[in-house]
This record gives sequence, structure tokens and C-alpha cells, in this order.
Amino acid sequence: MKTDTPKAGQIRHDWYLVDAEDLVLGRLATQIATILRGKNKPYFTPHLDTGDYVVVINAEKVRLTGNKELQKTYQRYSGYPSGRREIPFKRMLQEKPEEVITHAVRGMLPKNSLGRQIITKLKVYAGNKHPHTAQNPKPLALVN
Repeated sequence: MKTDTPKAGQIRHDWYLVDAEDLVLGRLATQIATILRGKNKPYFTPHLDTGDYVVVINAEKVRLTGNKELQKTYQRYSGYPSGRREIPFKRMLQEKPEEVITHAVRGMLPKNSLGRQIITKLKVYAGNKHPHTAQNPKPLALVN
């Protein structure tokens, strides 16, 4: 048996539209990461970007299970003494709902240059409008 590795010009990138309304954040992020990485395709290659583009709408309507909505925090550090900031999930969801989904998906991608290239194919929008209608994204129903 011979294994064929696809060349960069042979890979076709499709566009998918995901409605995040009433979906659990972690389960949504794993399925999006799989599509972005290209693991759902028969010609998946770990060192190439074989994935598709994903447009996520209604990011502000994503939910968490259990008490995580009250307990989850996002941390960032400025590099200065006492420069650590903690932002609760509820405030992050109100101010930057796009970052909530992007942060969850980014944690599930490779931590290298390929991962940085892959995350650029994720487009997240708070409302139900998006500027990617020209690409004709296919609606994708994710299992919750």
C-alpha cells in the first residue's frame, strides 16, 4: 500500500456556519477544533493545514454546565509585579463573547506555528450577522 500525502495546492478548504445558541462551550470547541484541524477528512495530515473555515454566530448565547458560569475565570498577565488580572466568565461573555469561543478553541489546537495558522480560519461573531455570505458557508449542525 502506498500512502498519498496531499500537496498544499490539492487541499480544498470549505466554509461552515455554526450557530452557537444554547450549545455547551467545551463540546462546541472540540467539534470546531476538529473541523479547523481537518481531522474529519480522509486525507488528514498532521503537519499540513487540511482543515476548513468555520464561522460561528450567536457567540453571546453559548452556555456552560453546572456552576462553571459562576466559577470560571480568564487570567492574563502583563509581565509586571502584581500584573495578573482575572476576569469572570459572565463579564467576559458580556464584553467580549467572541474571545470566549476563540480562547476555548485555541487551547485545543497545536501550540506551534501550525496552530497559529489554523486559528486564523476561525471567525466568531456575537450576533447572528456575519460578513462571509459571499463564501456560501454550509450550515453545520453540531451535536450537543
